Amino acid sequence: MIKKDGTSTSIVALGGLGEVGKNMYVVSHKDEILIVDAGVMFPTDDLLGVDAVIQDVTYLKQNEDKIVGLVITHGHEDHIGGIPYLLQSVRIPKIYAAKIALDLINKKLVDQNIKYQEMEAVSGDSVIKTKYFTLEFVNTTHSIPDSYALAIHTPNGTIFETGDFKFDLTPIGPAPDLHKMARISEQGVKLLMSDSTNALSPGFSASENVVDEALENIINKHPARIIIATFASNIYRIKHIAETCKKHNRKIVVDGRSMKTIVELALNNGLIKDKDIFVDFNDTKSLKKNEVCVLCTGSQGEPLAALSRIANGTHKQITLVPDDLVVFSSNPIPGNADSVNKVINKLYLKGVHVFTNSEFSDIHASGHGKQEEQKLMLRLIKPEYFMPCHGEYRMLKKHAELGEMCGIPKENIFIMKNGNTLIMDQNGVHRGEDIQAGDIYVDGSRIGDIGSIVIKDRKLMSNDGILLTILNINPFTKKLLIKPNVTTRGFVMVNENSDLINHIERKVTYIVNSTLDKGNYNYTDLKNQIILELHPYISDLTGRHPIIIPVIMEVKEN
Repeated sequence: MIKKDGTSTSIVALGGLGEVGKNMYVVSHKDEILIVDAGVMFPTDDLLGVDAVIQDVTYLKQNEDKIVGLVITHGHEDHIGGIPYLLQSVRIPKIYAAKIALDLINKKLVDQNIKYQEMEAVSGDSVIKTKYFTLEFVNTTHSIPDSYALAIHTPNGTIFETGDFKFDLTPIGPAPDLHKMARISEQGVKLLMSDSTNALSPGFSASENVVDEALENIINKHPARIIIATFASNIYRIKHIAETCKKHNRKIVVDGRSMKTIVELALNNGLIKDKDIFVDFNDTKSLKKNEVCVLCTGSQGEPLAALSRIANGTHKQITLVPDDLVVFSSNPIPGNADSVNKVINKLYLKGVHVFTNSEFSDIHASGHGKQEEQKLMLRLIKPEYFMPCHGEYRMLKKHAELGEMCGIPKENIFIMKNGNTLIMDQNGVHRGEDIQAGDIYVDGSRIGDIGSIVIKDRKLMSNDGILLTILNINPFTKKLLIKPNVTTRGFVMVNENSDLINHIERKVTYIVNSTLDKGNYNYTDLKNQIILELHPYISDLTGRHPIIIPVIMEVKEN
């Protein structure tokens, strides 16, 4: 490992490597630190009760006085969702982001009652200069407007960070700025950090225009109500749906909190022109079935989202009828396939028509470039060194292989983990010393209080339940007054397992009396002894390992 000296530049990921989400990349030179993105990752099923996963920002806290700003590549949750938590932990002098991203960030801060004013809107023409860094923003194509790659010019060379990108040559919004990319490339790029999300997918991603044609065909031809579920963040998709519904005389009902937020944002920023196309549920009573389109959340099978409630029959305003058509204008995110399939099955049981994306119907296009687009980025930027980012390990590995195919020497390609540091100096790019990085769990208003032990306990409770033993002890005589009361939650039904409960009560009575007879005990020792002896006893009887909670109550006899 090479230690950083006073003239080198370091690059480290605090999130985004070996995972999809919580992107955060930190570039340091002497007494300046630049942060790129501050995303959130949504918890997997095994993180019970956890609302979000964010970065361990200990390194930033330790070097807070060096931070010159946070730069945002675009407004998706995995790039901006961690900002409210970051601002509660670290002083950030300024946030630089495009107008759409700033609106989304402001909404988050208002929702969490965080006051922060130091924000600056940027565009594709913006240039930000600090003592050691010069930043240029480069227009890219993604599924949300105002998405940028970053050219970070440092004293030791240029870093090109792609953000999330695809090469859509017939986009709904602005085209990628190929000329600016080529110009930066000709000036020399030392290190490319490139989006790996679709590195396992061969070919080119579909153009959003192809999706628009498929959706227009559906909206035009279906003779009854249409319900479309898509990602709320895909503003261009929502914009096209609005324009197509207007063209074919359909009104749109927006359902789902995040969808309503995005539609309001798109209207306020002029991305959607016609406000009158949107109506509420009451207005649809006077409309014909073929004049209604419901635009909702729930494309990933989220249990509380609008589409799940519609499928379950628990939605207050929508009751499905056989001639309804439900369109999934999305693909399941890895890990969500089972949830999506459950919703689809419920919809079929209701007798409605269901349309999903497939090789025969292009009703969704990814916002991330596939292998050929990743190769194009590599050829266009022509970096000396390459660090795949934004993806799980298998994606990073495949992207590294694509880098080799495009002529980058294997020794110049770095597959990194969160906390691994790259050192960039006049001699090249090398691995440096690791820094602290990891996952921090957010549970409600608590940040970082939920550790692996708590998660383990929650898993135990979800699998084996809880067993409480309530003890009444005279504090003067140090005697158990009545037999212990044993109650459970999620372990066994007490009324149906009286023999088992009686065995456990007798065992607890024996443990307590034996401990009390010895004298010189305290309540903590007594509780620990009950847990120590009761665990193997219950395991032998049932094969299960509930969490055991002894409760001691002092009762003074008359």
